Amino acid sequence: MKLLIDCDYIVYKCCAAAETEIDFGEDVIVVTSQFSEAMKCVEKDLQKIKDVFPFYDEMILFFTSHNNFRKKILPEYKGHRNRKKPCGFKRVRNELKKNYKVIIKDGLEADDSLGIYATKYPDNIIVSPDKDMRQIAGKLYDFKETVDITPDEGARWHLIQTMAGDNTDGYSGVPGIGIKRAEQIFKLKGYTWKAVVETFEDKGMTEEDAIQNARLARILTSNDYDHEKKEPILWTASANYKIDDRARFEATSA
Repeated sequence: MKLLIDCDYIVYKCCAAAETEIDFGEDVIVVTSQFSEAMKCVEKDLQKIKDVFPFYDEMILFFTSHNNFRKKILPEYKGHRNRKKPCGFKRVRNELKKNYKVIIKDGLEADDSLGIYATKYPDNIIVSPDKDMRQIAGKLYDFKETVDITPDEGARWHLIQTMAGDNTDGYSGVPGIGIKRAEQIFKLKGYTWKAVVETFEDKGMTEEDAIQNARLARILTSNDYDHEKKEPILWTASANYKIDDRARFEATSA
């Protein structure tokens, strides 16, 4: 059993905590960081995870690439996140490479690399607090509890996020529709692509808008990635797409 760690979250948090702002007065304010403190924090967090799963075989750390394929779908994707990574982020990441296996796939976020690995090599545990990872079938530890996610549950969560959008990532869903309202709609109409499109169209939007959201929301799996070309396969759905035992076969790629 391997532990697949969303290390963007851990390193960002620890490097931010190690920063100190020094105000020299007038027009000069400097931010400094203590590398040793950041590393100590990261190792402490990783040890906590190891303590939860003492019988693990290997811990693999996943980080986001410097570029992002979703910006080709929506240039404004995460555009509101203008703050640079905290001081020391790259140095800590490079230091971790000395003692851990680190995976960074060009053009992908850590979430996508996690999803690809976890679905190509099942029976491991994803460790991430990100709600997006609820799309990936298998075991997920969110730093509070470990849950087992079925393929149907993962597919349903993808449709929910398609409809609700994610303002933290810079793309909105159907106006007035949040997670709870989306769940209510699907319980009434069924978890189908038709229900998604109807909800978008009821608000004056189009199926193209729905497809864009679905592609932005989708966390890549091994089937969503061309391993030879090393690029994503954009998600789409057939008109009769619905979530049941055949859901993974009814989804198509373009």
